[in-house]
Amino acid sequence: MIAGIQSALSGLQAYTRKVENNANNVANVNSLGFKKNRVLLAEQAPQGVRASVEQVDTPGAMVAEQTSRGTEMVELSNVDIGEEFPDMMRNVHGYKANLKTVQAADA
Repeated sequence: MIAGIQSALSGLQAYTRKVENNANNVANVNSLGFKKNRVLLAEQAPQGVRASVEQVDTPGAMVAEQTSRGTEMVELSNVDIGEEFPDMMRNVHGYKANLKTVQAADA
């Protein structure tokens, strides 16, 4: 039973990191030049999940902005809200599933 709880706890930690990453990306959607991060999940021996964070280096949209030196092209963030919110909903469901596993093992 301990192995099941350990697996579910590592899943909770991994999905916590994914939700935190979504929140960080959304919070920085309007930051000029911000590069979003992505959390990848991998199997961890003997049981469990490991979360690793990597930066997505795709360029953001370029827009003309008026500055003191005239009009300059600036890069916006590469965060797409249309990707972040569905991803966040999937991550919340993954978190809830692991939480149910802990609750079932505890019962």
